[in-house]
Amino acid sequence: MSETRLSFKEMCARFDVTPRTLRYYEYIELLAPEKEGRARFYGPREVARMKLILRGRRFGFSLEEIRQWLLIYGKKGERPQLEAWLRLADRQLDALDKQRAELDSAMVDLRALRETAVQEMKKLGTG
Repeated sequence: MSETRLSFKEMCARFDVTPRTLRYYEYIELLAPEKEGRARFYGPREVARMKLILRGRRFGFSLEEIRQWLLIYGKKGERPQLEAWLRLADRQLDALDKQRAELDSAMVDLRALRETAVQEMKKLGTG
């Protein structure tokens, strides 16, 4: 693997994504690899953007939110990008807190129903 540029195949392997995913990220302008004929090469900028994209996806951001956030940096600079990031992060943290509360509640209900089933099984076994 080259230190400065990754081939299409190397990029897929490095980030454990499918070729279709990588092509789609290019299509929606999240990535802009260098092209030599039909070959695509990804430099440090694209590698850094891919890390941000995957991290954003892990946090639950939509691809459009990630795309808009990345565009801010290119047009307005670092401070507006960080301000936009803070707004997105705060919103997403609220959404994740809500999801966690819903999951906690579902787990409590499921454990209670499971315990009821265990008790019913015990009754059937002693009858």
